[in-house]
Amino acid sequence: MLYDSPDTTLLYETKKGRTWQCDLTDKLFLEFDGMVLAFRVQDFFAFRRRVNKVDILEMIFDLSDDRDFEVIEAPLHNFVHRFALCELIQLRDLLNGTKFSLDLHSMLHEVLGSSYVVLD
Repeated sequence: MLYDSPDTTLLYETKKGRTWQCDLTDKLFLEFDGMVLAFRVQDFFAFRRRVNKVDILEMIFDLSDDRDFEVIEAPLHNFVHRFALCELIQLRDLLNGTKFSLDLHSMLHEVLGSSYVVLD
């Protein structure tokens, strides 16, 4: 599924990836560093929490080779990937930016009521 089809809305984009929402499937799509994952909304938030739980400062200051990478899993999607520190920071930025976009969209719907909101 392409993120630029008429049934999708781009939520957030960085140099390393993007997220979009598909109105037909009610899923959020995450494209990051060549990988594409489709999430139900609650699965996306669980994946975001998992990524945000990683202690970045510990990874920076721990000089052992064990802390150079962090393994992130999304069991419902058969996804396991080993992220380097920079990749993890970039992924966290993408996920948190997406959450902000979703929160903003929800707030606009609450404030404006049933009026149609265009994010373009």
